[in-house]
Amino acid sequence: MSGFTITRALQWWRREHPERIAVHYEGDEVSFAELYDWAARIADHLRTNGVKPGDRVSGFAENSLDYAALIIGIVLAGAIHAPISFRSSARELRRTLDVLTPTLVFADNQRAATATEALGLDEAGKLRSLGEIGPLKNAPTPRAAHTPHPDDPLFIISTSGSTGEPKGVVYTHRSFMTYAAEFAMMEPECCNGGSVFATGPFSSSSGTILLIQFLASGASVYSQRHFDAAEALRLILDKRIRVFLASTIFFERIAALPEFETADLSCVKFAQIGGARVNPALLSRYRQRGLILRQAYGCTEAGGAWAARDDTALTEPEKCGAGAMFTEFAIKDEDGGFAPPHVPGEILIRSACLSAGYWNNEKATAEAFRDGWLHTGDRGVADERGAITFIDRIKDIIISGGMNISAMEVERVVAEAPGVREVAVLAAKDDQFGETPMAVIYGDPKTISVPDIIQHCNAHLANFKVPRYVAVETEPLPRLPSGKISKVLLRQKYEAAHTFLPKVR
Repeated sequence: MSGFTITRALQWWRREHPERIAVHYEGDEVSFAELYDWAARIADHLRTNGVKPGDRVSGFAENSLDYAALIIGIVLAGAIHAPISFRSSARELRRTLDVLTPTLVFADNQRAATATEALGLDEAGKLRSLGEIGPLKNAPTPRAAHTPHPDDPLFIISTSGSTGEPKGVVYTHRSFMTYAAEFAMMEPECCNGGSVFATGPFSSSSGTILLIQFLASGASVYSQRHFDAAEALRLILDKRIRVFLASTIFFERIAALPEFETADLSCVKFAQIGGARVNPALLSRYRQRGLILRQAYGCTEAGGAWAARDDTALTEPEKCGAGAMFTEFAIKDEDGGFAPPHVPGEILIRSACLSAGYWNNEKATAEAFRDGWLHTGDRGVADERGAITFIDRIKDIIISGGMNISAMEVERVVAEAPGVREVAVLAAKDDQFGETPMAVIYGDPKTISVPDIIQHCNAHLANFKVPRYVAVETEPLPRLPSGKISKVLLRQKYEAAHTFLPKVR
């Protein structure tokens, strides 16, 4: 098993299909041989600059062909890919850096100033320009790639989680190769020689997972800097893309296009939708175009887990399936045992593809991974066959445009603004992003200024986390017997907030 690694998989595809497209990015593309050789030179560059096996190397940039090559170069150097959301403010970036402690941080031009501020004088030497990567295509012949052990960490995805404290989710070569193999065996025509359209940023789990998973499976990965619905549909049709995995909002945007009405989507052999509840009308629209959207349940710690099989997707499209070849679901009841069919409880996942836990956080790892199961913190229900229906999030997470937002993180920043005594951040409906943060505030009416609150949030939060709706209450927020703010009551009151509150930005 010493060779069960992403490195070995990439070496195989370079040898067997050197001319096959590996990554296509907005018209530019590299073959498997070109990508591997470029990445090997990047690995040499990293080693020359002090990177050792096991070190973390972070990318702080938007998607690009250079960024994709950097990720593979990090793998070949034996280092750990530790991406950081390109939307991060300097404050958020600093908190993530404290968790990941990278040796080097590669930033694009648009984020260099933010990275400089976050790193400060003491760590200024860690900052490198992503512009260094392109010229390395023509660098001298590199040394051989590092030979990793299957249980070596491969990448760390940083996630705020429900507590607002960043955690790093660790995947090893073994767990991720198993993840890739599971998909390849269950959907073989989508892998070796197949193609996938990846909508997520490489700084997120969706972007990193899809890039590495499908390259390891011998498929071509197509990517964009920003999601553009019309261009995405054109790319799928022109390149005859076989796999399309995305959040609900992206499928909705494509379906809203006039050209969708006549689009021939027969090339897509596997379409997976998730990240938010799916309107049955959307499933029906894609069905009319000959495409079955299969709902998936997953999380950062378990990747995409798995989607419904065709039989379930056709007859009970609201369900997420019963697991996969190496992945199974269960429901935990209130007493801590396994719930019988149709009794709701916490969704558990057991899989050979799970992450190895949280980076340097034994307490959080022990809490989430116990008794052989990942305790997701989400509510669901299973039928007699074990097919899961997602109900809601126990974790206080808002999913906006496919990106996770910790309500607690936003609350902490809003609470710092003058005059704010109490704050609760909820999910408001949004036509563009599916969900968007809304802040419900109680405080001193003489000093509360909504524009000032938004300005404060803009300075300390990534743009997508800043509330688009703000409600100011004249009385203290409702409380539970425990003393916590009752978000249940607030959600009831503001369920239709998008229809009567003005957007503040």
